[in-house]
Amino acid sequence: MRMLRGWCVGTLLFAQSVFSAGQAMAAEDVPLVNRLEGPQVVTETVTYRANGEEHVGLIARDAKAQGRRPGILLVHEWWGLNSYARKRAEQLAGLGYVVMAVDMYGGGRTAEHPKEAGAFSSAVMSDWPKAESSFNSALAVLRSRPEVDGERMAAIGYCFGGAVVLNMALTGAPLKAVVSFHGSPSIAVTEPEPFAGRVVIQNGAADTLVAQEDLDKLVATFQSLETRTTLIQYPGARHAFTNPESDAKAAKYDLPLGYDAAADSASWQVMLNLFNEVFKTPKKSVKT
Repeated sequence: MRMLRGWCVGTLLFAQSVFSAGQAMAAEDVPLVNRLEGPQVVTETVTYRANGEEHVGLIARDAKAQGRRPGILLVHEWWGLNSYARKRAEQLAGLGYVVMAVDMYGGGRTAEHPKEAGAFSSAVMSDWPKAESSFNSALAVLRSRPEVDGERMAAIGYCFGGAVVLNMALTGAPLKAVVSFHGSPSIAVTEPEPFAGRVVIQNGAADTLVAQEDLDKLVATFQSLETRTTLIQYPGARHAFTNPESDAKAAKYDLPLGYDAAADSASWQVMLNLFNEVFKTPKKSVKT
């Protein structure tokens, strides 16, 4: 398994198993009619307040699905809540989850130039208490939805968003799992707390924007808190390996980015199999 680098007892076995075929959700959680006819993904813009400011997020869900389903918070790259983040939210919604794409910048702001994106993301991460409050405001919005099971929640993030969700895990957030895709491993939380859920960090082995020593420090921090953590590194994959738009941005702005279809597909399946595991509903006992 040269493509995987793992830490923690049992991590490598987990990393191997997640590549097996798996369903996004347990079969009993998805009505048969939906599986036969396919989903009907609908989206809606949601405006919410955080730290006295207006934020503009997106809710994506399957209108055919019935009952309360797991909720997923999705945090965007440093470009902001753009079309890529929206597409990922819709993709997850099509698998039966209720997804909220979070607006961490406020006002629905997005960036086109790297300098602007860097300024936006740095402003957020330099004031972690405010960032945490913004995330928790979005979490409250998603949890309040009638179709969401508030006991089955997770968060995923890309690049900048990866840093946000990893730091939320370090706050002990009430989530079943956190998954980072090519996220920054910088620790912004001053007093990390134990996290009861699972943490999966997915990084490109050829990512020059992420230092190995920072990854090691992050994993060691989670280990010290006895958090079950997996780090998977994909050989040859560069920063932003999940985003098909990365090559164009790399060429336009001379950035060390690159799309990697194999790593994109594998990392997505890792996430889905993890969700299938942590969101399983306990079987009801049958009295005889």
